[in-house]
Parts: sequence; structure tokens; C-alpha cells
Amino acid sequence: MTKLSVNINKIATLRNARGGNVPDLLKVAADIQKFGAQGITIHPRPDERHIRYQDARDLKAIVTTEYNIEGNSQHNFIDLVLECKPDQVTLVPDAIGAITSSAGWDTIKNQEYLTEVIQEFQRNGIRTSIFVDPVLEIIEGAKKTGTDRIELYTEAFAHQYDLGNKKGIEPYTKAAELANELGLGINAGHDLSLDNIKFFKENIPGLLEVSIGHALISEALYLGLDNVVNMYLNKLK
Repeated sequence: MTKLSVNINKIATLRNARGGNVPDLLKVAADIQKFGAQGITIHPRPDERHIRYQDARDLKAIVTTEYNIEGNSQHNFIDLVLECKPDQVTLVPDAIGAITSSAGWDTIKNQEYLTEVIQEFQRNGIRTSIFVDPVLEIIEGAKKTGTDRIELYTEAFAHQYDLGNKKGIEPYTKAAELANELGLGINAGHDLSLDNIKFFKENIPGLLEVSIGHALISEALYLGLDNVVNMYLNKLK
């Protein structure tokens, strides 16, 4: 079964919109795990517009499943990850001020830099993953950095799936096959939803984990958080 890690950034966005502590981010994280999710993901950004750096620290005591912290490996982010020591860190090449992730790493151009950062995290017992596009040369470059896993950036797949083009999965299948050959673990995320997750999972050999936030929280507004978490778990079996 592919694991489900729930990104709770949108819960923090809702809390910050009003001030105070409603909804309670820590309670939501605890509840999501109680409902069956196998991980909690956060993606703190420098402006702390949703997840705050203190949230990352506070969640350490709450997350009893898998704790995954995503972000761009700038100095403050590296310090935060080394302080919190999550189970996994996912490196994402976000520009400062980016609304959301828009591309994976160029693992060839940034190979030396990524290798250095990854080694620092691994020395501290933190599993590493690199956010990448489904390009074979990029997957090969990821292997050379020493990363433990890759996270496939799935926006292009989701867009094509919405258009009815199921062939949009093909680059992802080929990327996954190569990653398996190279001994890289495979995660995936971005615009995965209840509509497309089953098809995606069935076509990605060796898919270990998906990280889902925006769609899951949006769907939960209609269907309820407990119900939606378990609907994803059923599709990921």
C-alpha cells in the first residue's frame, strides 16, 4: 500500500487569516493521524504565510507517524530541519514569494549543491527526497546526488488527466521505472486528488508515498476530514 502523508499548510492558512488559534493546527494533525493517515507534511516558507517555523517545532511532539518537512534548502530552512529532525526532508526549489511549487530541481546543474545539502541531512539521520520533474536525465542526476528518494512533481499529469488525456501518465511511469532500477525510493505530490489518485497509483511501480494537501483539504470541506482521509487510503491500497 502506498502511504498517505497529508500536507496541512492550508489549515495554517485558514488559522492565519483570522489570527488566534482556530483551527488548531496541532489538533488537526493529531486527528488526521487518528483517521488513518501515515504521515504529516508541512512546507514552511520564509514569509511564514501559512506554516510558521514555530509550528514545525511544535509538531515534532504531535506527529507519531512520519514527519516530512518540505522546502527550499536556504540557510534558515536547513537550521530548522536540523533542529526538528523529521523523518524525511523534501527539497523543493521554490523561489522566494512563490505561491506554490512550480518545478522540480535541475539535478544536473545543481548536483554539487544538492549533494552537499543531502549529506548534511543524512549525517543527522534524516531521510532525503528531491522534488523532480519526470525527466529521465533528471532522475539520473538525482541518483548522483546521493538522495534516498525522489518526489515526482505531478502537476502536469493532473492537468492532462483533467483534460481526459490518460497518456499524460507515461513520462511518470518511465521515470518511476528508471528510479526503481537506480534504487531510488519514489514519492509523488502536487494536484493529486480523489479523482486521479487511483489511476496514478496503479501506473507508478514502486510508489511509496504521496503528499496531498490542497485537494484533500478542499474535498474535506464537502465530505469531512475523516471521510476524505479514508477515501484516499482505500484508493491507495
